[in-house]
Amino acid sequence: MSIEKVKSYLGQFGIADRVMEFPESSATVELAAAAVGCEPARIAKTLSLDVNGQAILVVAAGDVKLDNAKFRQQFSAKAKMLAPGDAISRVGFAVGGVCPFAVNEGVSVYLDNSLKRFESVFPSAGSSNSAVEMAVPELEQYTNYISWVDVTKPKG
Repeated sequence: MSIEKVKSYLGQFGIADRVMEFPESSATVELAAAAVGCEPARIAKTLSLDVNGQAILVVAAGDVKLDNAKFRQQFSAKAKMLAPGDAISRVGFAVGGVCPFAVNEGVSVYLDNSLKRFESVFPSAGSSNSAVEMAVPELEQYTNYISWVDVTKPKG
């Protein structure tokens, strides 16, 4: 099970006990915010995309959406979300539980600047009913991210 993979991964840093599991779904930003008890913006959603045949993850604040022009400028490719079945096989997690920890080999993780305004955020912990609170520097430390990027814009 994916949440067990994440707990094992975070356990090597001594923080597996911070993983929260909920009786209800946390598969969307709104559901996760309700389950955690925070504003939706602090949910660190992990977007799974295909860039020229490579799976990448972009972790962004819950109140933003991809900006296609910025994405194209950053990655020299159109933003193309992975299909639900592809997320499992290529990234290692199902849509609704995609997280930036313990991902499949070859998957690149990027952190979006939209997260920098928060002291801590809540990414998924590998299932559609989990989260883990992390300070932004911890997110950097535990994700093996490639770089910070600016590929989002406010919703609406």
